Amino acid sequence: MDDAVIKPNREIAEPLRQAADLLEQQGANPFRINAYRRAADTVAHLQEDVRDLVERQGLDGLLGLPGIGQGIAKAVYEIAATGRWGRLERLRGTLDPVQLFQVVPGIGPQLAQLIHDELQLDNLEALETAAHDGRLEAVPGVGPRRAAAVRATLASILGRSRTIRQRRAADGPGVELLLDVDREYREQATAGRLPVIAPKRFNPEGKAWLPILHTQRGDWHFTVLYSNTARAHELGRTQDWVVVYGYDDHQQEVQYTVVTETRGPLLGKRVVRGLEAACRAFYQRQDSIP
Repeated sequence: MDDAVIKPNREIAEPLRQAADLLEQQGANPFRINAYRRAADTVAHLQEDVRDLVERQGLDGLLGLPGIGQGIAKAVYEIAATGRWGRLERLRGTLDPVQLFQVVPGIGPQLAQLIHDELQLDNLEALETAAHDGRLEAVPGVGPRRAAAVRATLASILGRSRTIRQRRAADGPGVELLLDVDREYREQATAGRLPVIAPKRFNPEGKAWLPILHTQRGDWHFTVLYSNTARAHELGRTQDWVVVYGYDDHQQEVQYTVVTETRGPLLGKRVVRGLEAACRAFYQRQDSIP
């Protein structure tokens, strides 16, 4: 195979291998680990430059390759389009959402920080979802016109196709599942039983302090960490706010934040932000059990 093809393909495959190695070190499910390694082998041995395939056929071309499902296709597209991959940076502790959001034209440092603080997002897919469901345009300084521009830009960056649809809340894990994962994480973190990573943000001494959990419930794989956002630090909630990333068997990602409610009828209870009504119904069912 021509070196002009081998080198870029290996460069795109390498982050997938690194993610697999980190997941293995952190005790993740072997299914996820092997999925990334199989995909890395496929990309590395592709007979054409994967960037040419992406340019010509987009995500549909990647989905036609063996061992590459919807989530990994989006990961390969993100690596090819931006030269970085937020999921790998999260596993390393080097993810900086404020810097990441600035790849979108019209989002500067201040607006990126505001979006991150207001919406508690840390990846481009979550930002795109917020741009579609109305949350982004509600952020001061955004509005409908800028939100529409962000949607269009992210559709290009993330290579949206008809084949890959965005998840709706109804497609994701239920609140009972999320709250159980949150419980497991906080119990294991408190007991000191989890591996820890050294986050890049708000960690000038470079200490490894942030516990990370990989766990599974049914068909869902979860990666869980305490929130390391500016707002969590400002409010002293770094040991309370828990960010749950869920992955289905196609490695598609959904993101949730679980917090202790500070007001209203759910005061003192763990609540999944954005799913408060479902949490109320869950606790009402619990309270009705003798």
